[in-house]
Amino acid sequence: MLNLRKVHHIAIICSDYKCSLEFYTQVLGMTVIAEHYRTARQSYKTDLALNGQYVIELFSFPSPPHRVSRPEATGLRHLAFEVDSLDDAIEELDRLGIAHEDARIDEYTGKRFTFLQDPDSLPIELYEKETNENLG
Repeated sequence: MLNLRKVHHIAIICSDYKCSLEFYTQVLGMTVIAEHYRTARQSYKTDLALNGQYVIELFSFPSPPHRVSRPEATGLRHLAFEVDSLDDAIEELDRLGIAHEDARIDEYTGKRFTFLQDPDSLPIELYEKETNENLG
């Protein structure tokens, strides 16, 4: 068995680099750790952090093929991020004009969540933080 310690990062290939970079930094609140333009590949590779922890590698390539997202297909289903308050997150999405699903309740945990999409239709889940009230 492998001795995995944690998820190191998630790599995302985007179709519109500037649009996706703005989404991940201005909407989701990630910060740029490093941004590299690779001339030979005509490609950006940008490392993004969430609360100081490296989590996303954002790539651009010339004319990448589209990946099927709906109907659900084999492969990565979605990225999920924890939020302190789902109501506050939904209010901010509404303020920014970002479309999202109505809040739902996870049938197994009882926690609230919603989905939105990044600029390339990659599903993003916002999942409300576990609190002491939710444990009892």
